[in-house]
Amino acid sequence: MRVIKPNQKNFNKSKIIHVDMDSFYASVEIKERPELKFKPVAVAGSSENRGVVTTCNYIARKFGIHSAMPSITAKKLCPQIIFLPVNMKKYRDISKETHKIYKCYTKIIEPISLDEAYLDVTNSEYCQGDPEEMARQIRKKIFDDLGITASAGIASNKFLAKIASDWNKPDGQFSIPDQDVKNFILKVHIRKIYGVGEKTEALLNKYGIQTCSDLQKLSKERLIKLLGKYGCTLYSLSRGIDNRLVEDNKISKSLSVEDTYIKDLTSYDQADNELNKLYLELKKRLNEEKYKD
Repeated sequence: MRVIKPNQKNFNKSKIIHVDMDSFYASVEIKERPELKFKPVAVAGSSENRGVVTTCNYIARKFGIHSAMPSITAKKLCPQIIFLPVNMKKYRDISKETHKIYKCYTKIIEPISLDEAYLDVTNSEYCQGDPEEMARQIRKKIFDDLGITASAGIASNKFLAKIASDWNKPDGQFSIPDQDVKNFILKVHIRKIYGVGEKTEALLNKYGIQTCSDLQKLSKERLIKLLGKYGCTLYSLSRGIDNRLVEDNKISKSLSVEDTYIKDLTSYDQADNELNKLYLELKKRLNEEKYKD
């Protein structure tokens, strides 16, 4: 794995690490099939014709393949792509192992999904309190123990840490120390801001807004007028301000199951039968969540 030289910086407020596994599902599968390491791989549904890409490795991404893309489209972009089936139990088991590693450094952990989490290491005494060294050790431990790579972002709040974890992907880390926030945030694109989707981006683009630098030119009142309550949030985020805490007891608000069918369901009876199967799978998943560690 790639290790960056220690160079401790100032994090005077809080010390937040955002850990994000690199192409997680694909990496787990490739670890078990090393002969695929240098080939384009996607984890998708059971059918190349009707499936949807869940994730893919970075070789496949060079062909323009991305998550939520229909498998048939991915096949056109990269005829040699290798599709592997989804195995959620395997990914959940690996995710639990990563959390055991996190707990060696802090008990304040907020899972975002199976492959990413926020860690509040503000009061951690490990590595002499250096969050960059903690992130390096966490990434190395994940690689040594689990055979997959992770990227990390270090900053004084969740928003900046999340942006930072994308900066040196894959298998890298990046820090945004307090003294660099003011200048760094200016070049951040608005789509990097949580809550800014296609519609909000299109609206802001009409006013020539593409970066946080552009956003900072609008007053809070103007943003609220354009976007309602979210305008107030956007005003703060565009300045690198995020007061959200890392919630170690955060409860998942939703759970879903889905399936992709090789052939269309053309009758009520077929749809009712498949819906019942999904319902039973959802009950199983809910029970697993209830009794998981």
